[in-house]
Amino acid sequence: MLQEELARQFESALLQLKNEINAYTHRDLMWQVSGDIKNSGGTLCVHLLGNLNHYIGAVLGRSGYQRHREQEFSGKAIPTATLLKQIDELIYLIKTTVSALTDEQLKGPYPLQDGKPWKTTEARLLQLLAHLNYHLGQVNYHRRLMDPPVSLPSGVHRL
Repeated sequence: MLQEELARQFESALLQLKNEINAYTHRDLMWQVSGDIKNSGGTLCVHLLGNLNHYIGAVLGRSGYQRHREQEFSGKAIPTATLLKQIDELIYLIKTTVSALTDEQLKGPYPLQDGKPWKTTEARLLQLLAHLNYHLGQVNYHRRLMDPPVSLPSGVHRL
């Protein structure tokens, strides 16, 4: 069923987001911006958490989540452990919510009609998945730009 495949794709992308957040060797660099890069990797992570908790958790899963979009772009230096925990919670929420959708719900109108072109739940989920992967690429780029790998002497290996 499409529901299970969508849930798997969201889980895969969110696990990649966890890996990107974990890959910052200097945690403070996750929140820094430079030049034309206006959003840090940490900010993008917080934005994705808010976006998906709202559009999937609150709208489809009736989780009660209240989104504060402006704060997604103003908060700084959230501990990495907190972000990773929130990603894990979101993976579970999306997996249970999306997998539980009926075919009728999936093909039917998305419950929040906000003037966007994707009118069905299926179309909105595909757009949300594309949005997640777009920002995931930005987080990867930010991490590699701001926190390049540390060269270790020959014979020394990372743990």
